[in-house]
Amino acid sequence: MKNSNLLFTLILSFLIFDLSAQKKGSQVMQTSLFDNIPVRNIGPAKVSGRITKVIKDYSNTSTWYVTTASGNVWKTENSGTTWIPIFEHYGSYSIGTITMDPRNPKVLWLGTGENNSQRSVGFGDGIYKSIDAGNTWVHMGLKTSEHIAKIIIDPQNSDNIYVASQGPLWRSGGQRGLYNSKDGGKTWQRILHVTDDTGISDVVMDHNNNDIMYASTYQRRRHFGILVAGGPEGGIFKSVDRGKTWKKLENGLPGGDIGRIGLAISPQKSNVVYALITAKEKTKGFYRSDDYGETWKKMSDYQVVDSQYYVEIFPDPHQFDKVYSVDMRSYVTEDGGETFERIPENKKHVDSHDVLFDPDDPDYIMISCDGGIYESFDRMKTWRFIDNLPIIQLYRVGIDNQKPFYNVYGGTQDNDSFGGPSRTKNRSGIRNSDWFVTTGGDGFQVRVDPTDPNILYTMSQYAGIMRYDKSNGEKIGIQPQPAEGEAALRWNWDAPLVISPHNSDRLYFAANFLFQSDDNGDSWKKISPDLTRNEDRNKMKVMGKVWSVDAIFKNVFTSPLGTIVALDESKLKQGLLVVGTDDGLVRISRDNGNTWEKYENFPGVPKKAYVTDVITSKHDVNTMYVSFNYHKYGDFKPYLIVTKDGGRTWKSISSNIPENNFVWTVVEDHINPNVLFIGTEFGMYFSMDAGASWRKFNKVPTIPIRDLEIHEGEDDLIAASFGRGFYIVDDYSPIREYSRQIDGLPAHLFSVKSTYQYIVAAPEKTATGHNFFTSPNPPYGVKLSYYLGNSILSKFEERQNEESNKFNRGETIDYPSAKKLEDEAKEKTPKIYLTISDSEGKVVRRISSNKNKGYHEKYWDLRTFSQRNIDDENNYSGPLVPPGKYSVHIEKFENDKLVKLTDSFSFDIIQIGSKSSQEDREKLYGFQLNFDELVSLVNELVDEIDQAIEKIDGEINKSLNSSSNSNLESLNKKKGDIMDLKMILTGTRSLNYADVFSGSPPSVQRRLGNMSWELYNTTSKPTKTHEMTYKISKEKYDEVLRSFRKIMD
Repeated sequence: MKNSNLLFTLILSFLIFDLSAQKKGSQVMQTSLFDNIPVRNIGPAKVSGRITKVIKDYSNTSTWYVTTASGNVWKTENSGTTWIPIFEHYGSYSIGTITMDPRNPKVLWLGTGENNSQRSVGFGDGIYKSIDAGNTWVHMGLKTSEHIAKIIIDPQNSDNIYVASQGPLWRSGGQRGLYNSKDGGKTWQRILHVTDDTGISDVVMDHNNNDIMYASTYQRRRHFGILVAGGPEGGIFKSVDRGKTWKKLENGLPGGDIGRIGLAISPQKSNVVYALITAKEKTKGFYRSDDYGETWKKMSDYQVVDSQYYVEIFPDPHQFDKVYSVDMRSYVTEDGGETFERIPENKKHVDSHDVLFDPDDPDYIMISCDGGIYESFDRMKTWRFIDNLPIIQLYRVGIDNQKPFYNVYGGTQDNDSFGGPSRTKNRSGIRNSDWFVTTGGDGFQVRVDPTDPNILYTMSQYAGIMRYDKSNGEKIGIQPQPAEGEAALRWNWDAPLVISPHNSDRLYFAANFLFQSDDNGDSWKKISPDLTRNEDRNKMKVMGKVWSVDAIFKNVFTSPLGTIVALDESKLKQGLLVVGTDDGLVRISRDNGNTWEKYENFPGVPKKAYVTDVITSKHDVNTMYVSFNYHKYGDFKPYLIVTKDGGRTWKSISSNIPENNFVWTVVEDHINPNVLFIGTEFGMYFSMDAGASWRKFNKVPTIPIRDLEIHEGEDDLIAASFGRGFYIVDDYSPIREYSRQIDGLPAHLFSVKSTYQYIVAAPEKTATGHNFFTSPNPPYGVKLSYYLGNSILSKFEERQNEESNKFNRGETIDYPSAKKLEDEAKEKTPKIYLTISDSEGKVVRRISSNKNKGYHEKYWDLRTFSQRNIDDENNYSGPLVPPGKYSVHIEKFENDKLVKLTDSFSFDIIQIGSKSSQEDREKLYGFQLNFDELVSLVNELVDEIDQAIEKIDGEINKSLNSSSNSNLESLNKKKGDIMDLKMILTGTRSLNYADVFSGSPPSVQRRLGNMSWELYNTTSKPTKTHEMTYKISKEKYDEVLRSFRKIMD
């Protein structure tokens, strides 16, 4: 909706810059101007995300702390009615556990790095401590632990801390083992260590005798497509001296390869110890000891479905030998492990990870899972879902071209694929009810037909693709299948899908082969050979050796190795295809799959690094970008490369991206080829110099950004975060338009997009309660972005700055002269205005805005001045302006003068959702201006009458207090006549509704007041009743004004 001449000028300037940059080499375009550009989080909380731990403040059980696998830390002080994130901008987003000091509820210890080992696990950077109930955190060490499973605080000594570190998942070494600090975290000592491949997965302390402790060791390793979830170094250890010495427990316990072990001590009898052990088929099971772990008995063969993801047990504080085991479908035993029964989970999400009891209420239980937090108050007969915690983990983002507002789609970890509006016309914003599911399971890519926003291609794990018609809700599966006699296809967990930019009926979909459909997925043809290395993962060494097929949970719930994971088709050349594989290959076809080139050697990139994204340039057919990561081999470096010659040579452009911040995705601006955006493991970045340098979006918390899309019609950047839902940078075009020349200007106004005008709806009641979750819309109106070269300071502010600088330099501060202070007091405060004019050049609004140096955004609400407080410093909004063409420029008010600082930008206001014609809107606007003016005049006259009455009262008092009272009668009559006039305007003096019931006509103010709210939020022309009311009110006003002037003359 931008002006075509502006667009042409911008494109031309970018092309000139790009050609110049190519001749001179990369030009670094660093600026901090946009580091704090607003970023809007739209949730949702309709579905939640994976919880690792919930604790409640024992001094106030309405206060909860919630840690997430990927989504930071959250706090509520009202039992989940409202939430705040309290760990947004620290070194980790993935949290394994949290513990509260039993002697001081304000002291919290946080262990980072999820304590599971599944495919999407995030790593941490050690342990943190808060001494102010989570308001601030201090890093306390163990930086290379990466996955902390448990923290114990000695009940008798708050400085004595035990930390169970599983250690790095993707490599050996690191700070793994059981660590102890005796000085509150200042120093740490490893007190239990097996090898550099084995960490501590659980640790418990006897609540009756704190000298007794038990710990379980856990040997595991994960790589791309590979998992070994146990080994010979797993086992249970015991200490009887608070961790100084340890012995391995063996009597009655299984030997050989052991997986993860969950431990618990009976709350009723501390001699009873429980262990859930994942092991081989004959040795797995639930074990119980009656003698403090000295001997063990296998109670049953019970085992969780996935040892990398569960294996935590929770004994019930109200019933002996009742133990809960969290699992995909969770179970409970009431006989110490001999038998297990499924818990009731109707209306509750599966994949549970934490259980919390109420020590005073046996009917209460809280279970947290991949779907968020669920509470039951009736022994699990019913569940309450906490539906206002926006921690959804998104793998992918998709967008459509729906008007007036596009929809955003996403695929989630274990919470379906779904869609919802990028914004709404509703006052409350984007509600949970605005989102809708497109397919179930773990959700992934959603692509939308660019010509028909009702046709979606939506996916679940391992390429469970459906074509979905949103208009009627019909779905049909369209997954390609192997032909007769062909081997099964290898689909990645997150299989890539694109719609051809040249033909919306054409789809490309990748397994280990690339498939093409020309009929919207009804049929498919294979257009490539196997494009991967096709290597046998079972022959690869893990932890120094090749493991047998009988290894603990070997490769269970992993994607097959040797799959295509990234895919793009050039927008400039049909059939130019680029794919990336999970084993480090980039393959290019320039003839729609007939032939393929192979690329595997890239500067600085490990040989078999996972290709996270490939994109072809929107500007140059020979330019392609590829991102890799190698984090599942313990290498967290960012790898981002570009070719400008179709693949012959490649160059790294990761430059100043932080060392441990690997890259997930990259997109290129559609107008300026030098503007790039990337999503990384810890945030989102932009480059204005084709990757020569990068800047971070500071308003995005520490969170993985897994996928990015650009909505070209709106210039919006949409991000899928893995743990905090969707983020949108609304109209990022100022980043595109920036040039160094702007820095030298006193002010610069960035281009202004045309905007829609509509009536903001209120579909729900206002009293929804504080737990009613909504995500924000952008502010209503037109966005105005500008830059100020210098702050506009008052004389008072200038003097204060000068004195502050002198003080900091140790110089003498001169006392200001009386004249200087008088000048400061007399000065009208300088201001920056965004001045809006209509098509005839008439000013319709001046918006006071930020006057500090730097980049700023302000929204005009599409309303003109209000006459009702036109003389106030901050004039509030009057009527909506009619649709049409408007312009804006920046003005400075200083030294009693208005100075224009920038040229004007024109834009259109486009009416939607209204049945009124332009003529109707012009008529309404004129009527509203007259009405607004009349309200102002009535209010001014009432004030003038009140002043006159006050003055006459003074004269009456003066007469009463003097010897002469001859004019009392005339004064009282004059006062009474004026008060009669006032009552015509305001009604009875008691300010109640007596005049409504007395049979007297309504006052002028009552008539105008009723009409005020009727007219404020409408685009319909005034009714006959409005015209009549205005006419009566105007006539009464004129009548009172004439009579009042006559009395006062």
